[in-house]
Amino acid sequence: MNSSRHLSHWDAEDLAAWEAGGEDIARRNLFWSVVNVHLGYSIWALWPVMALFMPRDVYGFTAGDKLLLGITATLAGACLRPTYAVATAIFGGRTLAMFSAFVLLIPTIGAMVLLAHPGLPLWPYLVCAALTGMGGGNFAAAASNANAFYPHRLKGMALGLSGGIGNLGVPAIQIVGLVVIAVAGNRQPFWVCVLYLALLTTAGVGAALFMNNVAQHRLELGRLRSILSAVVSTRDTWVLSLLYLGSFGSFIGFAFAFAQILQTGFIAGGQSASRAALHAAQLAFIGPLLAALARVYGGRLADRIGGGRVTCGVFVAMVLAAGLLIAVGTVEDPHAGPVSGAAMAGYVSCLIALFVLAGLGNGSVYKMIPTVFAASSANLHMDATERSEWARVISGIVIGFVAGVGTLGGVGINLALRESFVATGTMTSAFWIFLAFYVFAALLTWISYVRRPG
Repeated sequence: MNSSRHLSHWDAEDLAAWEAGGEDIARRNLFWSVVNVHLGYSIWALWPVMALFMPRDVYGFTAGDKLLLGITATLAGACLRPTYAVATAIFGGRTLAMFSAFVLLIPTIGAMVLLAHPGLPLWPYLVCAALTGMGGGNFAAAASNANAFYPHRLKGMALGLSGGIGNLGVPAIQIVGLVVIAVAGNRQPFWVCVLYLALLTTAGVGAALFMNNVAQHRLELGRLRSILSAVVSTRDTWVLSLLYLGSFGSFIGFAFAFAQILQTGFIAGGQSASRAALHAAQLAFIGPLLAALARVYGGRLADRIGGGRVTCGVFVAMVLAAGLLIAVGTVEDPHAGPVSGAAMAGYVSCLIALFVLAGLGNGSVYKMIPTVFAASSANLHMDATERSEWARVISGIVIGFVAGVGTLGGVGINLALRESFVATGTMTSAFWIFLAFYVFAALLTWISYVRRPG
């Protein structure tokens, strides 16, 4: 150890070192990584929540415009995730955690300014939404750091906690928004932003004081180029990306659109815009909350019975849930006019089931990444230590790459929902596309990792 914040060497597989204090260091780094990724998700989901504070008669934005804010934030996060993973390998986990917390102060302050000046055109809101996408990048940095600090036998748990508690940032800011609407009315978003300014500052300072950079985890540019070449040329990178496209893409896509889906459904049912916004806020956090908790369990379940089996089962169940949702929407579409309470309850229940299944899949797919590349390292002409190091490095980069590609699924879901609503006045037709992809993902998982797991 060169200083309290810089470690010259780290070997998570060394059981003696792990029990002699290594576990405490790993837990401390995981804790502050999780804090940062949790807040990053909250800021990433800032505009879908702020949309509830933006009545059309004041701001002039339609439901399609508000969905576009979520699409912009999702796309920016997808593009930044691979960059954050690579930057972690270059600059270190502690450095990236500090940066990722403090830089999110910019869009948070920007949101306060924009919401205080209604009547502005849509484009400055889109720019601010794109900046909140930096919060989506936090996950790639935190997951790469968790992968580096924990031994293989605990990676599913560590990655599940990092992703699951991070994902809780989405329902957390939705709950904060609900409290603000209930207490201060739907035109007082100031306190939401003020709270997160304080939390982000605390997270940045905590990362600076308590996290570590590890010298051996930082890559020189020459070696980084060879690793990146191996990442993009490996078939498993693309297969795992497609699986995460279905699981995490569903989570983040539905999480950003759920409030708007509910709000338009309540308005179609005859509620006023303000009452519909309150009811949407009361329900919108439930799906993301359950998905985040399920992600932790998905990682642990994958540790026990295998990531491929869990992932395949998840996609089969998602096919059934999407089919039921289409059936409910076909009989009584919640967005086409007044519907019965039973139909609305069935529609929301099917969406929540998709959230939970997507959360389980998120945890199991991320357990698969280090497992797949640890198995691949057996074919390399290296000793055991070199193979372990190669698997750690490449899986850390693949984590960011898969996260970025997977997030594009959220962009696709929001685009499909928006275009379906704009063209037909309903969102149900978009779920046929999602169902078809879940069928494809289940078959791909079975062929690639279940039928012939070796």
